[in-house]
Amino acid sequence: MKRIILITGGQRSGKSTYAEQLALSRSAHPVYMATAHVWDEEFAHRVQRHQERRGPEWTNIEEERQLSHHDVSGRVVLIDCLTLWATNYFTPVADGNTPPDLDALLQEMKAEFDRFTAQDATYIFVTNEIGLGGTSVNAIQRRFTDLLGWLNQYVAARADEVILMVSGIPVTIKNNNS
Repeated sequence: MKRIILITGGQRSGKSTYAEQLALSRSAHPVYMATAHVWDEEFAHRVQRHQERRGPEWTNIEEERQLSHHDVSGRVVLIDCLTLWATNYFTPVADGNTPPDLDALLQEMKAEFDRFTAQDATYIFVTNEIGLGGTSVNAIQRRFTDLLGWLNQYVAARADEVILMVSGIPVTIKNNNS
């Protein structure tokens, strides 16, 4: 039965660890879909720490944009994370002099999310609440914060469960038990 779970919170709030534990509690062999593009050495170390936490029971998929190209029917799949996934859409257009068309990007991401989650699977999405820390003085950062906030709202509206991580503690903010 299809189920969408969204785990959100701030940086280092325990989102990924909690999501991994949740996936393993629902499947002996879950799928880990990593959306990260490795930008630099520091980020490569972050990715490595995540990889070292997971054992051989995981099916690992690396996919920066086209989540729906992978058949996850009947599986429990952890997507870590929507923030990096949105970055992969935003960055190519934000590198130019023309500001990205946020409406077009959001529509493209919503369509890809809908294609992906049309499969009968259990989805555990991880995302960040980057807008909780105040308004950035940087215009590009403000635009990305807006984009991710709208994407998070879209996913949360479709989710059966939404969990906010606060200092390593999961707080359920939405639970539509079926």
